[in-house]
Amino acid sequence: MKVVILGCGRAGSILAQLLARDSHDVTIIDYNADAFRRIADSKVHQVVGTGIDVAVLRRAGIEQADVFIAVTNGDNTNIMSTQIATREFNVPKSLARIYDPSRAQAYREIGVNTICTSMLAAGLLRDFVLDKPWGSVLDYIDPPVATQGDAQMDGEV
Repeated sequence: MKVVILGCGRAGSILAQLLARDSHDVTIIDYNADAFRRIADSKVHQVVGTGIDVAVLRRAGIEQADVFIAVTNGDNTNIMSTQIATREFNVPKSLARIYDPSRAQAYREIGVNTICTSMLAAGLLRDFVLDKPWGSVLDYIDPPVATQGDAQMDGEV
């Protein structure tokens, strides 16, 4: 399977190494060449650039990709690059990691595959605090949560 990952931080580099170990063809993109130190000894292909640049995506092999995963530290970059991969290059499977729960849900509602790691972590931590067994990932994806910004916009405190 050909996988293109945007973002060579902790999550991206670990995912890339896991997939490469399983004999998948993995390319990782990051705008900072120094980020590739995390995967220096692996069989992961490296491309320096930004994931919203079509030329960079092409250099990474997006046209042959089966999967595109965006895990930069920017929600906007992850959303935009995932949309480009899906709409411009017809990548069959794509996912954007999003930190903002309301943004993740809004984009899921219009067909962008997202995972909100903030909600996932908060749900697992809540269950730990309450001595509840951990559920499946799906149990933590869509719980309605009002952030401070949402409350202020609605006139509530």
